[in-house]
Amino acid sequence: MEDLNVTEHLRELRKRILITFFSFLFAFGVSFFFVPDIYQFLLQDVDGKLALLGPGDILWAYMMMAGVVGVAVTLPIAALQVWKFVSPGMTASEQKATLSYIPGLFFLFLAGLAFGYFVLFPLVLSFLESLAGSQFETFFTVQKYFSFMMNLTLPFGFLFEMPAIIMFLTRLGILQPNQLMKKRKYSYFGLIVLSVLITPPDFMSDVLVIVPLLFLYECSIGLSVIVYKKHYAAGNEM
Repeated sequence: MEDLNVTEHLRELRKRILITFFSFLFAFGVSFFFVPDIYQFLLQDVDGKLALLGPGDILWAYMMMAGVVGVAVTLPIAALQVWKFVSPGMTASEQKATLSYIPGLFFLFLAGLAFGYFVLFPLVLSFLESLAGSQFETFFTVQKYFSFMMNLTLPFGFLFEMPAIIMFLTRLGILQPNQLMKKRKYSYFGLIVLSVLITPPDFMSDVLVIVPLLFLYECSIGLSVIVYKKHYAAGNEM
Protein backbone atom coordinates (compact mmCIF):
# COMPACT_ATOMS: atom_id res chain seq x y z
CA MET A 1 0.00 0.00 0.00
CA GLU A 2 2.84 2.35 0.87
CA ASP A 3 4.58 1.56 -2.44
CA LEU A 4 1.36 2.35 -4.26
CA ASN A 5 1.06 5.67 -2.43
CA VAL A 6 4.66 6.57 -3.26
CA THR A 7 4.05 5.67 -6.91
CA GLU A 8 0.92 7.81 -7.01
CA HIS A 9 2.75 10.75 -5.43
CA LEU A 10 5.59 10.47 -7.93
CA ARG A 11 3.13 10.27 -10.80
CA GLU A 12 1.31 13.34 -9.51
CA LEU A 13 4.62 15.21 -9.06
CA ARG A 14 5.64 14.33 -12.61
CA LYS A 15 2.32 15.61 -13.89
CA ARG A 16 2.72 18.96 -12.10
CA ILE A 17 6.30 19.38 -13.34
CA LEU A 18 5.28 18.63 -16.93
CA ILE A 19 2.40 21.12 -16.81
CA THR A 20 4.77 23.80 -15.53
CA PHE A 21 7.44 22.94 -18.08
CA PHE A 22 5.11 22.99 -21.08
CA SER A 23 3.50 26.20 -19.82
CA PHE A 24 6.94 27.79 -19.82
CA LEU A 25 7.68 26.50 -23.31
CA PHE A 26 4.40 27.92 -24.61
CA ALA A 27 4.96 31.31 -22.94
CA PHE A 28 8.55 31.33 -24.18
CA GLY A 29 7.48 30.52 -27.74
CA VAL A 30 4.81 33.22 -27.85
CA SER A 31 7.02 35.88 -26.28
CA PHE A 32 9.85 35.00 -28.70
CA PHE A 33 7.82 36.56 -31.52
CA PHE A 34 7.33 39.76 -29.51
CA VAL A 35 11.01 40.23 -28.67
CA PRO A 36 11.38 43.23 -31.08
CA ASP A 37 8.58 45.04 -29.20
CA ILE A 38 10.09 44.09 -25.83
CA TYR A 39 13.48 45.29 -27.06
CA GLN A 40 12.10 48.67 -28.11
CA PHE A 41 10.38 49.10 -24.74
CA LEU A 42 13.51 48.29 -22.75
CA LEU A 43 15.68 50.62 -24.82
CA GLN A 44 13.29 53.54 -25.16
CA ASP A 45 15.55 55.75 -23.00
CA VAL A 46 18.81 54.69 -24.63
CA ASP A 47 20.41 57.00 -27.18
CA GLY A 48 21.45 55.15 -30.30
CA LYS A 49 21.64 51.41 -30.80
CA LEU A 50 23.42 48.65 -28.94
CA ALA A 51 26.30 46.92 -30.66
CA LEU A 52 26.51 43.27 -31.67
CA LEU A 53 29.89 41.54 -31.55
CA GLY A 54 28.70 38.45 -33.39
CA PRO A 55 25.63 36.66 -34.75
CA GLY A 56 25.40 34.64 -31.55
CA ASP A 57 24.56 37.82 -29.63
CA ILE A 58 21.31 38.15 -31.59
CA LEU A 59 20.10 34.70 -30.57
CA TRP A 60 21.27 35.30 -26.99
CA ALA A 61 19.23 38.52 -26.77
CA TYR A 62 16.10 36.82 -28.11
CA MET A 63 16.48 33.84 -25.77
CA MET A 64 17.13 36.02 -22.74
CA MET A 65 14.17 38.38 -23.25
CA ALA A 66 11.76 35.58 -24.16
CA GLY A 67 13.01 33.58 -21.19
CA VAL A 68 12.34 36.36 -18.68
CA VAL A 69 8.81 36.86 -20.01
CA GLY A 70 8.29 33.11 -19.98
CA VAL A 71 9.33 32.88 -16.33
CA ALA A 72 7.02 35.76 -15.36
CA VAL A 73 4.03 34.18 -17.11
CA THR A 74 4.77 30.68 -15.81
CA LEU A 75 5.28 31.73 -12.18
CA PRO A 76 1.58 31.71 -11.11
CA ILE A 77 1.07 28.47 -13.02
CA ALA A 78 4.00 26.88 -11.21
CA ALA A 79 2.69 28.14 -7.86
CA LEU A 80 -0.74 26.67 -8.64
CA GLN A 81 0.82 23.30 -9.50
CA VAL A 82 2.72 23.29 -6.20
CA TRP A 83 -0.51 24.10 -4.39
CA LYS A 84 -2.37 21.29 -6.17
CA PHE A 85 0.39 18.85 -5.23
CA VAL A 86 0.39 19.70 -1.50
CA SER A 87 -3.28 20.65 -1.05
CA PRO A 88 -4.59 17.10 -0.51
CA GLY A 89 -2.75 17.09 2.81
CA MET A 90 -4.40 20.33 3.95
CA THR A 91 -7.75 21.03 5.54
CA ALA A 92 -10.42 22.83 3.52
CA SER A 93 -9.72 26.13 5.30
CA GLU A 94 -5.96 25.79 4.71
CA GLN A 95 -6.56 25.07 1.03
CA LYS A 96 -8.68 28.18 0.64
CA ALA A 97 -6.26 30.39 2.59
CA THR A 98 -3.10 29.23 0.82
CA LEU A 99 -4.67 29.44 -2.65
CA SER A 100 -5.20 33.17 -2.13
CA TYR A 101 -1.42 33.72 -2.02
CA ILE A 102 -0.85 32.69 -5.64
CA PRO A 103 -1.98 35.99 -7.26
CA GLY A 104 0.15 37.83 -4.71
CA LEU A 105 3.24 35.90 -5.80
CA PHE A 106 2.69 36.96 -9.40
CA PHE A 107 2.10 40.64 -8.68
CA LEU A 108 4.99 40.83 -6.22
CA PHE A 109 7.26 39.34 -8.88
CA LEU A 110 6.16 42.04 -11.32
CA ALA A 111 6.62 44.69 -8.63
CA GLY A 112 10.16 43.47 -8.02
CA LEU A 113 10.97 43.63 -11.73
CA ALA A 114 9.47 47.11 -11.93
CA PHE A 115 11.50 48.31 -8.94
CA GLY A 116 14.70 46.89 -10.40
CA TYR A 117 14.08 48.28 -13.89
CA PHE A 118 12.51 51.68 -13.20
CA VAL A 119 14.29 52.60 -9.96
CA LEU A 120 17.50 50.69 -9.35
CA PHE A 121 18.78 50.13 -12.89
CA PRO A 122 18.65 53.81 -14.03
CA LEU A 123 20.32 55.00 -10.82
CA VAL A 124 23.16 52.52 -11.01
CA LEU A 125 23.66 53.00 -14.77
CA SER A 126 23.69 56.78 -14.39
CA PHE A 127 26.19 56.55 -11.56
CA LEU A 128 28.54 54.30 -13.52
CA GLU A 129 28.29 56.52 -16.60
CA SER A 130 29.19 59.53 -14.46
CA LEU A 131 32.33 57.69 -13.34
CA ALA A 132 33.30 57.21 -16.98
CA GLY A 133 32.98 60.96 -17.54
CA SER A 134 34.61 62.40 -20.63
CA GLN A 135 37.77 60.30 -20.43
CA PHE A 136 35.99 57.21 -21.77
CA GLU A 137 33.78 56.67 -24.78
CA THR A 138 30.62 54.81 -23.79
CA PHE A 139 30.07 51.74 -25.91
CA PHE A 140 27.39 49.19 -24.96
CA THR A 141 26.98 45.77 -26.51
CA VAL A 142 23.69 43.88 -26.45
CA GLN A 143 24.99 41.08 -24.24
CA LYS A 144 26.78 43.32 -21.73
CA TYR A 145 23.87 45.76 -21.47
CA PHE A 146 21.15 43.18 -20.97
CA SER A 147 23.29 41.00 -18.69
CA PHE A 148 23.83 44.04 -16.49
CA MET A 149 20.11 44.85 -16.57
CA MET A 150 19.04 41.32 -15.71
CA ASN A 151 21.56 41.03 -12.87
CA LEU A 152 19.95 44.07 -11.25
CA THR A 153 16.28 43.49 -12.02
CA LEU A 154 15.55 39.75 -12.16
CA PRO A 155 16.73 38.92 -8.60
CA PHE A 156 14.32 41.55 -7.27
CA GLY A 157 11.44 39.78 -8.98
CA PHE A 158 12.07 36.78 -6.74
CA LEU A 159 13.18 38.70 -3.65
CA PHE A 160 9.99 40.77 -3.64
CA GLU A 161 8.07 37.54 -3.11
CA MET A 162 9.60 37.19 0.34
CA PRO A 163 6.57 38.65 2.19
CA ALA A 164 4.08 36.35 0.44
CA ILE A 165 6.24 33.27 0.96
CA ILE A 166 6.76 34.04 4.65
CA MET A 167 3.03 34.66 5.11
CA PHE A 168 2.31 31.37 3.36
CA LEU A 169 4.75 29.44 5.56
CA THR A 170 3.38 31.17 8.67
CA ARG A 171 -0.14 30.19 7.68
CA LEU A 172 0.95 26.55 7.35
CA GLY A 173 2.68 26.67 10.73
CA ILE A 174 6.16 26.11 9.30
CA LEU A 175 7.38 29.54 10.41
CA GLN A 176 6.53 31.71 13.40
CA PRO A 177 7.22 35.44 13.85
CA ASN A 178 9.45 34.89 16.87
CA GLN A 179 11.70 32.65 14.78
CA LEU A 180 12.13 35.41 12.22
CA MET A 181 12.90 37.93 14.95
CA LYS A 182 15.44 35.70 16.67
CA LYS A 183 17.25 35.05 13.40
CA ARG A 184 17.10 38.67 12.26
CA LYS A 185 20.87 39.28 12.43
CA TYR A 186 21.61 36.10 10.46
CA SER A 187 18.98 37.02 7.90
CA TYR A 188 20.43 40.52 7.63
CA PHE A 189 23.88 39.08 7.05
CA GLY A 190 22.57 36.71 4.37
CA LEU A 191 20.69 39.49 2.59
CA ILE A 192 23.73 41.78 2.67
CA VAL A 193 25.93 39.04 1.21
CA LEU A 194 23.29 38.36 -1.46
CA SER A 195 23.05 42.06 -2.37
CA VAL A 196 26.82 42.28 -2.78
CA LEU A 197 26.82 39.22 -5.04
CA ILE A 198 24.05 40.41 -7.37
CA THR A 199 25.16 44.02 -7.77
CA PRO A 200 28.11 45.66 -9.52
CA PRO A 201 31.19 46.17 -7.31
CA ASP A 202 30.46 49.66 -6.07
CA PHE A 203 29.19 50.94 -2.72
CA MET A 204 26.21 52.87 -4.08
CA SER A 205 24.76 49.82 -5.86
CA ASP A 206 25.15 47.73 -2.72
CA VAL A 207 23.31 50.29 -0.59
CA LEU A 208 20.51 50.69 -3.14
CA VAL A 209 19.91 46.93 -2.98
CA ILE A 210 20.54 46.30 0.72
CA VAL A 211 18.07 48.90 2.01
CA PRO A 212 15.02 47.55 0.09
CA LEU A 213 15.91 43.97 1.03
CA LEU A 214 16.10 44.77 4.75
CA PHE A 215 12.84 46.71 4.46
CA LEU A 216 11.21 43.70 2.77
CA TYR A 217 12.39 41.43 5.56
CA GLU A 218 10.93 43.72 8.23
CA CYS A 219 7.66 43.92 6.30
CA SER A 220 7.67 40.13 6.12
CA ILE A 221 8.02 39.90 9.90
CA GLY A 222 5.13 42.31 10.39
CA LEU A 223 2.90 40.39 7.98
CA SER A 224 3.90 37.13 9.65
CA VAL A 225 2.79 38.55 13.01
CA ILE A 226 -0.58 39.55 11.54
CA VAL A 227 -1.15 36.12 9.99
CA TYR A 228 -0.04 34.34 13.15
CA LYS A 229 -2.31 36.39 15.43
CA LYS A 230 -5.28 36.08 13.10
CA HIS A 231 -4.87 32.33 12.82
CA TYR A 232 -4.31 31.97 16.57
CA ALA A 233 -7.39 34.09 17.30
CA ALA A 234 -9.40 31.73 15.12
CA GLY A 235 -8.61 28.99 17.62
CA ASN A 236 -6.01 27.11 15.58
CA GLU A 237 -2.71 26.10 17.03
CA MET A 238 0.40 26.42 14.91
